[in-house]
Amino acid sequence: MIPRYPSFGLRSLPGLRAPSLLTRPILTPRCHPRWLPRAWGSTITGEGKSGHIEAAPNESILWVDNLFPLKLSGLLRAPWKSPDQDLSELMKRFENSTLGVLDPINMVKRAVPKTIGVKVTEILPRLKDGGAFVKFSYPADVSVKQVEEAVTKSLEEKPVKPFFSPFRGVQAGLVKGIPWLEDLHRFPKDRLRVEFVPKNPGEQAVELSQETLYSLFRRYGKIADIQSQPWDSKVLPKFAYVDFASVRDAIMARNCLHGFVVSEELGGGTAGTKLRMSYEQRAKPHRFWEWISSHPRIVIPILVALLTGLTVVIFDPIRTFFIKAHVTHKFRLSNSRLYRWLRQQTTDILNLKREKSDQAGLDAIWTHRKDLIDQIQTWLMETAQTFIVVQGPRGSGKKELVLEQALQGRNNVLVIDCKPIVEARGESATIKRMAAAVGYRPIFSYANNLSSMADLAVQSTTGVKAGFSETLESQLQKILQTTAGALTEIGVSNRKKSDSDASLAVDAYLEAHPERRPVVVIDNFLHKGDANTIIYDKIAEWAAALVQSNIAHVIFLTTDSSYSKSLSKSLPDRVFRQTALGDLSPSVAKRFVLSHISGAEEQDRADAVASNHSNEKAPKPAIIPDLAELDDCIGTLGGRLTDLEFLARRLKAGQSPKQAVAEITEQSASEILKMFLLPGKSTGDGEHKWSAEQAWYLVKSLATHESLRYNEVLLHGTFASSTTAPDGEAALEGLNNTELITLKSRHGRPAVIAPGRPVYAAAFALLARDSVLAAKMDLAMLAELVKAENKTIDKVEAELALLGGLPKQPAQTGGRVAYLLAKLEAAQMKVEGYEREMGGLKKVLGSEY
Repeated sequence: MIPRYPSFGLRSLPGLRAPSLLTRPILTPRCHPRWLPRAWGSTITGEGKSGHIEAAPNESILWVDNLFPLKLSGLLRAPWKSPDQDLSELMKRFENSTLGVLDPINMVKRAVPKTIGVKVTEILPRLKDGGAFVKFSYPADVSVKQVEEAVTKSLEEKPVKPFFSPFRGVQAGLVKGIPWLEDLHRFPKDRLRVEFVPKNPGEQAVELSQETLYSLFRRYGKIADIQSQPWDSKVLPKFAYVDFASVRDAIMARNCLHGFVVSEELGGGTAGTKLRMSYEQRAKPHRFWEWISSHPRIVIPILVALLTGLTVVIFDPIRTFFIKAHVTHKFRLSNSRLYRWLRQQTTDILNLKREKSDQAGLDAIWTHRKDLIDQIQTWLMETAQTFIVVQGPRGSGKKELVLEQALQGRNNVLVIDCKPIVEARGESATIKRMAAAVGYRPIFSYANNLSSMADLAVQSTTGVKAGFSETLESQLQKILQTTAGALTEIGVSNRKKSDSDASLAVDAYLEAHPERRPVVVIDNFLHKGDANTIIYDKIAEWAAALVQSNIAHVIFLTTDSSYSKSLSKSLPDRVFRQTALGDLSPSVAKRFVLSHISGAEEQDRADAVASNHSNEKAPKPAIIPDLAELDDCIGTLGGRLTDLEFLARRLKAGQSPKQAVAEITEQSASEILKMFLLPGKSTGDGEHKWSAEQAWYLVKSLATHESLRYNEVLLHGTFASSTTAPDGEAALEGLNNTELITLKSRHGRPAVIAPGRPVYAAAFALLARDSVLAAKMDLAMLAELVKAENKTIDKVEAELALLGGLPKQPAQTGGRVAYLLAKLEAAQMKVEGYEREMGGLKKVLGSEY
């Protein structure tokens, strides 16, 4: 009993259509129901579902190959008649002469010609093997070998080629063994595992040689390789691998030789050896991947180069576009016509009082500094390949002077603020802020950490550094180089082909037209100059390349008076064009405050008129302060722009000048106390190079003196003998950077120490008048001096003990001993004097609040 042929998908092959049969639906999780037969559609399990075919003495079996496509076996799962159906209908179709050309039964009929005198009794299709077993009976006077030769000759003379295989025709082979008709989920492969088992249980099987296997299997197709079992393998039964060049050849060999008993004459041993075969998945040789994995020193650099090239090709044009948009403000909302129209229409609603008053005060300053503004604008029109440096203390208006006045009307201005870049924590944050300053995007700041981890993993496994990770220096260099390329494109963006100098090179063109170069403003240069020097060095080198290549003008804004040391490394053969902004003179400072106040009064009157028109309650008139004491207060406050703005706002609020200056002084004193004099503000926190005692000495001394001599301060015990901050010059430099003091130079060397801001002189005096604070800080300073003297005494005593331990006292040691004794006496007298002073200070701390 054998089943009918399955149908091919939605349409059966001609002559194989059969009436549908209801079968049991199977539901699988997350899948739609599909109809499956009771037995797997591509297999026939043989007679009685035993998996074998029985043949009578006058019967034999042929394997007819290439009847069904192998690749479509998974698509041919469609319902057909039950496997228990009778064979009579299938045999009637075989004997029918009207079968279609594409019918597999017709191809079987054509493969077994009538001239050989055999009769087909059964056909067992094997869909997953792509063929069918054909059982036939033959006359007694005809041998099976003659039948096989006749079928093979007929197929050679009249090949039968199915529609799905135009190059390989139907082939037939005599089944010599006992085929296993399994319906397992095992699909044909081009490798056969041939196991050598005994003919009968208990007997001994022998392992066939490769020559014997070749002679048995070669007739079924081209053999690619034969691999015997390793000699030291203990796997039983013994086996060998036979690799065919084609899957069809492996199918033919398995179906014809499975269960074949190799006789003693063929090398199968005395009792004979049975062949048991199964398909094996051959491991494909991944030679390319093996070569890559075995040559990491060659592959990894190539991979890095390819990734770098891909990044340059894809991302660099995008980043250049965003940098150009950032510099030219092309996509900024404030530059759009709609925004400007709305701002013009809503000026009266959105305008703030402070804007006009602040502008009025600044106009007075710009009038005073008109010469500086004109000088900077003149420098920008020249082709000198050097820097423009604007130096001045914080709050002197450097940024406003350059951006709002000197560069007014220029569109291509790039501002790089070094402060957030230097203060960033970690390399990723530094790279991210640098990229944001120039408009460099997209930026993958986190990728540097991932690359470092990958580089470490590769180095630990292969011993070779992969080069995936990049240092902070290389990342900054990449960002700045891309920015330089974008600035070059901006400089020549307005060049036309019709210009007379259009044929000039980019460098020569920008040298001839300095007015078209972009301007790079580097603000807060040398902010915390002792930290992250690599950032300042890279920016200075990049800026030097810009000016030397005529790509852009570069303006540095700095508060550090020693900027020339850093910039000279990048341009050692150039003289910088520099200008210094100091504090305003008393007359200009007074005019600034008065302009600020008058601007606020005009705005108040305009608001009052607007409120009357809108029938709203008029605002209260502005309180005009008494300006009789303004001259004295400005003298106390000084000419620092930020302090003057603070004073003007307080005066507008109705305070008197004396009251406003007093509050500003108290606020400054509180800031000094918090930043410099509280416990913990010393070198122990890892940020400062000075101690609180050194800061207090300067506060106390500058409270009674307008300035101090630089070298005289260094000779004082607080700086010369300090145990917490022994480097006195570094301490003064650190206090200068934090603006507690200002170092003034003479002939290129520091000579004078003055308060960091003019208002600090009054704040120093206010702190010095606080008896409790003065007693506490003097006590700490004296304790530091006592430690220094005790340290000196210990050294002297140790040397005297060494000299006293000599067996005899040489006459030459007399002078040294006298010197040490005098030094010991002087140190002891100092300690006693310090102790007396400390006793008085302790009484003050114990009696006052």
